Amino acid sequence: MIVRNYAGGVVFSGDKVLLEKNEKDKWMLPRGKISDGELSNEVVKKKVEEESGVSAEFVSTAGHTNYEYCPDSRQNPFCNKTTWYIMKSQKENENFFKVDEAMKLIEENQEKSLINLSFKKYTGKDSMFNSLYGE
Repeated sequence: MIVRNYAGGVVFSGDKVLLEKNEKDKWMLPRGKISDGELSNEVVKKKVEEESGVSAEFVSTAGHTNYEYCPDSRQNPFCNKTTWYIMKSQKENENFFKVDEAMKLIEENQEKSLINLSFKKYTGKDSMFNSLYGE
């Protein structure tokens, strides 16, 4: 199995989250492939700035996701491992959507869960998180 490492951002501005369209014209969270020698936080910061034109600061880590697939029966399967960061931007553009609207645009359940959990962590409205970490 071929493993590829990525870094992604769940970028919020108020009650909106940043999405981008992939090559198949589907909405997703911004992410970039990590090349040898690169740090995941540098990759995601650069990706967000280049793709959206907004500068975002780090709030917290959001977690990890893994996605396995096989392009066709003759090729080795891939595993894409993504390290996610919660980020905050002071300015928005047309690719920021209210969280509930973003949930309708995104097809991947892992990303929907990631947005939901990250928004709770970002806004501090997750009582379990607050009680676990004394916040």
